[in-house]
Amino acid sequence: MAAALFRQKAPEHEARSAGTRPAARVHPEMVEVMQELGVELTEATPRRLERLDAEWADVVVTMGCGDECPYIPGRRYVDWELEDPAGLPLDEVRRIRDEIARRVDGLLEEL
Repeated sequence: MAAALFRQKAPEHEARSAGTRPAARVHPEMVEVMQELGVELTEATPRRLERLDAEWADVVVTMGCGDECPYIPGRRYVDWELEDPAGLPLDEVRRIRDEIARRVDGLLEEL
């Protein structure tokens, strides 16, 4: 959700999305709440975070991956501690989506 919101709000920037333990698919709840904002994730495919992703990025936003995340000296790291929305009721997924959107806005103000 974070990368999709970032791309929507700042199409002049690039973003990648990856996880240390990616699911087989984007969870339907997330697809639904993102469609409410005009963001389509039905074709998105979760993928594993690789060291090359961190090397590519100027800012690496993590969400609680700790030691599993690759560390690249000289990169800026920001950790957003957020509840995993998988399997939660839609109202909770919306709350998490909105918190991610707020944090994306804050990050964009800093860039």
